[in-house]
This record gives sequence, C-alpha cells and structure tokens, in this order.
Amino acid sequence: MRAFLAVLTALVGLGGCTVAPVPQPDAPFYAPSYPPTPAVMPSTPGAIYNPATAKFLLEDQKARHVGDILLVQLTESTDASKKADTNLKKDDEVSLANPTLFGRAPSALNGDYSLGIDVAPSRNFKGEADAQQSNNLKGSITVTVVNVLPNGYLEVRGEKWITLNQGREYIRLSGLVRPDDITAQNTVLSTRIGNAKIEYSGTGPLAETNRQGWLTRFFSSSWWPF
Repeated sequence: MRAFLAVLTALVGLGGCTVAPVPQPDAPFYAPSYPPTPAVMPSTPGAIYNPATAKFLLEDQKARHVGDILLVQLTESTDASKKADTNLKKDDEVSLANPTLFGRAPSALNGDYSLGIDVAPSRNFKGEADAQQSNNLKGSITVTVVNVLPNGYLEVRGEKWITLNQGREYIRLSGLVRPDDITAQNTVLSTRIGNAKIEYSGTGPLAETNRQGWLTRFFSSSWWPF
C-alpha cells in the first residue's frame, strides 16, 4: 500500500510539472515574410516606358509572390458521431467425480472429505460507448506568402490576436494554397487549403476558467489506473 501511494504521489507531481506554455503573440513561425528588395532599374530619360515605376493594367492583384497578403475565409464545420455496444458472455463447467483408490473411495475413509471437483465459472462483460462532437468556425484571417514551391503552390502562414477586457483570443493558420483556388478578390476558402493547421483559442482568466486543473486532468487521464 505504501509503495502504491509513493507511485501515485510521484505521478501526481509529474502531472503538475507538465504545464503547457501559454501562447504569446509574434511567434517566429507565424511572423510575416517580406519580399526581397528588388534591384533599382535605371530609368531611360525621354522614354514613355519606365521600368522602375511600371505597372501592368491587365494584371490581377492575386497573391503570387513571397510577402504577398492573402485573405482566408474560415468556413470550417465538422459533425461526427460514434456508437459502440459490446456484450461478451462465457460459461464453463468442469465436473470430476470422486475417484477410487485401491478399490475404495476416499470418502469411505472419512465422510467429511472427498476428492470430487465441480467447477462452473461464468464470465460476463458488457461495454457501451456513445460519442458525438460538432464544431463550427466562421471568420477570416489575413496571412502572408512565405514560400513559393516549384509547382507554383503557395505556402502561407499567419496569426491574428484580439485583445478583450479579460484576456486575448487568437487564430493561427498555416498550409498550402493552389493559385487557381484564389478568387479575383484575393480570397480563398479555408477548406481549399492543403495540409491546413488552424488553431483558435484564448488566454487569460476566461480561458483558464474553462480549463481543468492539473490534478483533475490526471484523474481523467490514462495514467489513473482505476
């Protein structure tokens, strides 16, 4: 019993030490990327076309280069349900009559004892589980292009922080965007982003109120043997 209590105390102490770090703004991974400074093209005096300030009138304003800004419309919606019902039953019966030794039954020697065996074990197991989860995320976030892959796909990353009275809320997003999925308004749906990683959470007193304490999380985790 003392050994069990010692192990339990060690596990509780270990659970108290594993506290996830609080997210902070301006994470280096989600920092915006800036395009390289282009070389200054010398102007040609007297000519109508000047390469230093030229703009193409028929070119759209879609994101295509490192440092360009892209607006992502968050339209995430998931609905999942799962139900399992398991019922196992097994009955065994073993019977061994009182044997005869040297022509006489042992019970004849002493009527209080017998070598006969009669065992009838029975095992029953029933398990039932029902889970349902639904999530919905609507909004928008502006990200920047951090890399252009050889096939033309854009690697985008970005974060948005909103400071409230009692804490902060943030959205972080990263993934791959196909240029054909970008609309003429320079927007793309979040459902069109490949390998998307979307994180929406908050920090501060309101977020801490909705979070279980470390001891409660320990008793609800797989470390608790009961």
